[in-house]
Amino acid sequence: MMQIDSVIQHAEQHCKQRGVRLTTKRKQVLSALVQSNKALSAYELIEHCKELFDQSIPAMSVYRILEFLETEHLVHKLSLANKYVACAHICCSHGHGVPQFLICGKCNKVKEITIAASTIDELKQNAQQAGFTLVSQQLEMNCVCDDCLNQAA
Repeated sequence: MMQIDSVIQHAEQHCKQRGVRLTTKRKQVLSALVQSNKALSAYELIEHCKELFDQSIPAMSVYRILEFLETEHLVHKLSLANKYVACAHICCSHGHGVPQFLICGKCNKVKEITIAASTIDELKQNAQQAGFTLVSQQLEMNCVCDDCLNQAA
């Protein structure tokens, strides 16, 4: 619980510095994502908030909250899974590289790591040579986590 409180405090400071508010419902959604070790859809977040906080948040509100949290770089939307995860770097005070997400296709566990800017530059060049322009630098990789791999053995 201490880690979650710390993450929420950092998120509040971040929002305050940017002149926006981290409301109670925004905190609840962010807390639910921080507590989860896997990516969650908006509807899974509704259920999670109901269980954790005994709060029923309408789907449209959850989507607006997620959009706010994504704009503030507190959560990431995973296009591959159409789910959301809390940013792993909320409590950090230094800059980070481009996020790369390793997503377990079996249990939906997500690990955020960073990828070197030089790798992204190379990918951009490859895309341009193929006649494409890279729109998003976020990388999502479909994987199997060690836990699921060990269970299968």
